[in-house]
Amino acid sequence: MQIGVVFPQTEIGADVGAVRAYGEAVDGLGFRHILAYDHVVGADTRVHKGWFPYDAATTFHEPLVLFGFLAAVTSVELVSGIIILPQRQTVLVAKQAAEVDLLTGGRFRLGVGLGWNAVEYEALGKSFHDRGRRLGEQVALLRRLWTEPVVTHEGPDDVVTAAGLAPLPVQRPIPVWIGASSDPAYRRVGRVADGWFPQVRPGPDLDRALDLVAEGAEAAGRDPGKLGMEGRVTWDPADHDRFARQVERWRSVNATHLGINTMDTLPEHTRTVDAHIAALTTAAEILDL
Repeated sequence: MQIGVVFPQTEIGADVGAVRAYGEAVDGLGFRHILAYDHVVGADTRVHKGWFPYDAATTFHEPLVLFGFLAAVTSVELVSGIIILPQRQTVLVAKQAAEVDLLTGGRFRLGVGLGWNAVEYEALGKSFHDRGRRLGEQVALLRRLWTEPVVTHEGPDDVVTAAGLAPLPVQRPIPVWIGASSDPAYRRVGRVADGWFPQVRPGPDLDRALDLVAEGAEAAGRDPGKLGMEGRVTWDPADHDRFARQVERWRSVNATHLGINTMDTLPEHTRTVDAHIAALTTAAEILDL
């Protein structure tokens, strides 16, 4: 099981030195990848009442631009977890992802999903209501753009006429992983994804999700055993044994990857990059990385 970390988007701030220090520390501690969440804009809660969990004041570095920087200062794999694909232009995402893949030497996974933020979709000029339908077409087009020098595609939402990316990425195609938390999404994972990010923990809910992923894969003539799966464990500073048990639970269900999340786990007045690095240092020792 490959163990990485979740980039502490909401707590690392805007200091580029802190971003560099975090990336270099993660690399040096032996973690295998850095996963970053995606939000382009946040909602003003004075207008959008009851908004949760992120708002207009919440810090988010743009993942693909961030990865261009981290590619130069780390040797770990970089993972978007997730890019909200239907609110973005497919061809532009293909270009940006190909560039990240080149800069990392093929150490990149593109995690995508539907998202939940209708305010963000509106701001980016995309429909929130048919996003599930659009994602399947987008994934297929991404793969063609990464593997074919010239593409012609005419679909319900994307049209490309005799155009292509140059340079093409190292990985052809780049692995596409999907975040999933509903029955249609689980089946979509099985049909089109290379791997997935469950939004449930090991137990009955994950067992059911795995069955639906397998159902989707088998219906598409794919082998569900070849799909990757990345779990997530929240760092527990008060109970290291519990933290280690949670890691082992993911290992027991054959997760191929795991992300350690330190956000919202530290005392509020100590949520600095140094505190996140200290927490990951202890986690690395517990996990014997």
